[in-house]
Amino acid sequence: MNKLTRIPRRVAFAILLATLWCSLVVAQSTPSTTVPAPNAPTPASPQAQTPPTQSGPPSAQEPSAPDPSAQAPQEASGEDQGRFVFKKDVQEVVLHATVVDEAGRLVTYLDRSAFSIYQNGMPETITSFRREDVPVAIGIVVDNSGSMRDKREKVSQAVLNLIRASNPDDEIFVVNFGQNPYLDQDFTSDVRLLQAALHQASTRGSTALYDAVVASAAHLRNNTRFNKKVLLVITDGQDNMSRETLQEAMRQLQQNKGATLYAIGLTDQRFTRTAREALQNLATTTGGVAFFPQSLDEVNDITRSVAHDIRSQYTLTYKPEGAKTGYQAIRVEAKSNGHARFTVRTRNGYYPGETVR
Repeated sequence: MNKLTRIPRRVAFAILLATLWCSLVVAQSTPSTTVPAPNAPTPASPQAQTPPTQSGPPSAQEPSAPDPSAQAPQEASGEDQGRFVFKKDVQEVVLHATVVDEAGRLVTYLDRSAFSIYQNGMPETITSFRREDVPVAIGIVVDNSGSMRDKREKVSQAVLNLIRASNPDDEIFVVNFGQNPYLDQDFTSDVRLLQAALHQASTRGSTALYDAVVASAAHLRNNTRFNKKVLLVITDGQDNMSRETLQEAMRQLQQNKGATLYAIGLTDQRFTRTAREALQNLATTTGGVAFFPQSLDEVNDITRSVAHDIRSQYTLTYKPEGAKTGYQAIRVEAKSNGHARFTVRTRNGYYPGETVR
């Protein structure tokens, strides 16, 4: 990929990041709607998120006819003593879950009856269950700061091994980040294009990890082909440049169609306890895993493990009863005859709104 083809994507991704930051500032200071930058994907941030259209109450001068769509969330379920009884449609929650045994080995043979789901401590009924390898939308987010200079070759090779071990129908994009995140390859299944993007590293500048995660999560949500989404983040240092916070990055990942995040922290003298905890929080809240290899030679095995993990997940769906507001905590358990309860990794909560996937 030559420089001319990279410029529009880099600019668009930088505009996306600027739009996200501006939306946070504007939402706190004025009720007016922020206009997204042209050609930049626009995420649904908590502060600026509004539905595409919103109808207000009819004015006294212009009474409006009843809108049939306004009753879409309700469905008449029968008649009780002359009164209609309505049942509200409820939000469908979709979870992608990985199950491991006491030794950390993947468990892939369970059926629906082995699982139990709890929302805010209350049991939920599983409405659908799947155990199959489906195509995934994946974002590869790699630290491009100066300290990564001597690590990038092995890191890039390890990421390519993950790509080759993934479902051939997966769609993958590559973001290199330092002070700013750059989209060096948009969604593609072409390994050659992805390899070229991984070698676009300039390895200089600071580490704006949270900015890169927020922008990449937003770009990932724009892929409407696949419901299952994954972010792989690789870094060797602590965030020291982002406008976004860790809390905002976590919240973005828990929005509609939030991704499962896997992180690889390359520990060296720059890697602090705070950096480790940040990666752990980003990963565990989404059902992913944070890895902290002691040497670069371990990264290759880790990326292969992540690819296998992604392709071995269960998909569980349930519909919580009643209207929900605020953060909803989720716990999933799995067990089978002759075994203690397994460990289930999935997102540990979500913010109600649209369908969560």
